[in-house]
Amino acid sequence: MSHEPLHSDTIPICDYEGSDYRTRFWGDEDRSYEDLAERIAVRHMLPPNGERLLEIGTGFGRLVDLYQGYAQILLLDYSTSMLREAQERLGRDPRYTYVAADLYHMPLADDLVDAACMVRVMHHVADVSGALRQVHRVTCPGGTYLLEFASKLHLKSIFRYVLRRQSWSPFVDAPVEFVELNFDFHPRWMKERLRSAGFAVEQVRTVSRFRTPLLKRVVPARALAALDGALQGLGALWQLTPSVFVLARRDGEPPPARPSRLLPAEALFRCPSCTAQQWEVAETALHCRSCGARWAIEDGIYDFRGAL
Repeated sequence: MSHEPLHSDTIPICDYEGSDYRTRFWGDEDRSYEDLAERIAVRHMLPPNGERLLEIGTGFGRLVDLYQGYAQILLLDYSTSMLREAQERLGRDPRYTYVAADLYHMPLADDLVDAACMVRVMHHVADVSGALRQVHRVTCPGGTYLLEFASKLHLKSIFRYVLRRQSWSPFVDAPVEFVELNFDFHPRWMKERLRSAGFAVEQVRTVSRFRTPLLKRVVPARALAALDGALQGLGALWQLTPSVFVLARRDGEPPPARPSRLLPAEALFRCPSCTAQQWEVAETALHCRSCGARWAIEDGIYDFRGAL
């Protein structure tokens, strides 16, 4: 199957297609502390249940077990190989919908989800404002958005800057791209971008304050994560950690409560080419009756990266 790019001038996307990210990055026990600490943050911040949740950058589905209070879970990633790994781990539960798509042009209906979650993704986002506008669009009024971002204002970068081992200042608001498509952000800058996109920050937790090789060697991961979790709530006062979690709420009045239900594809998606929701659904493709574009469905994955 070939894919044509949606836009020739598209913003660059960090594509994990075919990578060994799961085994290379998370397979090593040295990452157990980070995984446990992030799980503590998600459990404390994300509303435990709801109708529909969207995870942006789901990867191999590392955190999906934390979303089980939701009736329908949309798992979006640009990489189909990552989504395949998620399928292998999670199975074909009808609550899961696997979507291969560009987060700058998400093929989802407006006001679709009551919660969105995005962990370890924002550091690869070149157009933060554009991405946040999309999250705002697909989140219903009053819905929640749990965002994790890599902070430039942490102790290691401060020390490196003071010792002149680093050229960029951690105190300047502007993001820094330290490696191609790898960004660190100032918490103040990110909070302003959220506000401009229509989100109000309700809670901040600072995470991974003990991310140093020595501590992780001498202290068991669970003990270190438990200590991290006990201190995460200081995030509103002290944001000097490499990872910051923010819970924000979309502006507007929430819709009336309604029974939880699984929406079919024709209600979940809008066409990336023309934004219409006029679908003809076949076994192997979604056909937009408005513009004629066809989007592949391959082994349970809806692929919106390029029209057929």
